[in-house]
Amino acid sequence: MSVPRVSVIMPNYNHADSLDRTIAAVRAQTVPPLEILFVDDCSTDDSVAIAKAAGVRVVSTPVNRGPAAARNLGAQLASGDVLLFLDSDVELAPTVIERATTLLDARPEVGAVCGMLDDVPLKRDSLLQECRCLQAHYWRISSEGVVSFLFSAVCAMPAEVFAEMGPFDPRLRETEEVEYGQRLSTRYQVLLTSALSGRHRDEPRLWPLLRKLFRRSRLRVPLYTKRRRFAKGFETSARIFGSVAATAAFLSLPAVLAGPLFALAPAALLAASIGCDAGMYRFVFRRRGIGFGLFFTGVQVLQSVAIVAGAGFGALQWLASREFRGLYDLAPQPRPIRLSAA
Repeated sequence: MSVPRVSVIMPNYNHADSLDRTIAAVRAQTVPPLEILFVDDCSTDDSVAIAKAAGVRVVSTPVNRGPAAARNLGAQLASGDVLLFLDSDVELAPTVIERATTLLDARPEVGAVCGMLDDVPLKRDSLLQECRCLQAHYWRISSEGVVSFLFSAVCAMPAEVFAEMGPFDPRLRETEEVEYGQRLSTRYQVLLTSALSGRHRDEPRLWPLLRKLFRRSRLRVPLYTKRRRFAKGFETSARIFGSVAATAAFLSLPAVLAGPLFALAPAALLAASIGCDAGMYRFVFRRRGIGFGLFFTGVQVLQSVAIVAGAGFGALQWLASREFRGLYDLAPQPRPIRLSAA
């Protein structure tokens, strides 16, 4: 059987300083792609010039609309049998295309295969970035298998499956992969596998990261309320309870001023939060030591506060706004299934 032709679709916004490595890694694949479609979403840096100098095909969105619209444009122009969606700040391991096509060929029930992110960043910019990479890596490896969350940073799917399921919802900027994963998993399996991997350059600054987590959490409220279920894998109920406990610990910190005995409340809540994702904390402390582990724990608490605050704000918005409650009602729908004649 011939190897499927793969179109690599790289949505990009202002990742000029990573493109030398990410484009080179696509070109260094053991099975080369048919084409690389670099879809620039109106970057304000030198991304387009760098991509053109690298010799890849560059197309641009007319206005900045986010990664969903960029991926859709790439898929519309692609001519391959398989679409490999790859964030432009991810450096692929050299066997990703080979292994992805092998998996898709062997398992027709799988509509998409998604890859892991390494536990170290593509470029080391800050300790915060290292925390994010460790968390993202552990949460993925602990969720390996069939999931309902599309990990679109490294994701391969047959072009015919994408055509059947419809495009990413271009109205969404922060939750398009969650919505697409839940839509896709109604007909196909979504496989998260360590057979595919890449090295990611995550957000290195605290305030932009917290704002992103707040927005993502807020926008998940109408989706999870509509579907009445969380994503399978990754966002477990234990991790959600852990975020709530960490936020309660943070909010109860002023009680420490009332005396040592009152410090037991935030300490107990923090311990409960850690216990909800104990495997991750053991992984980080063993990998990086006590000093970094304590810093990592503090970052997790701040992330939890942003997530819980976003969910709380989203719940209020869900109660007050019919438009917000119907945010996912207009999502693209899969093509009807044709029943063969008896």
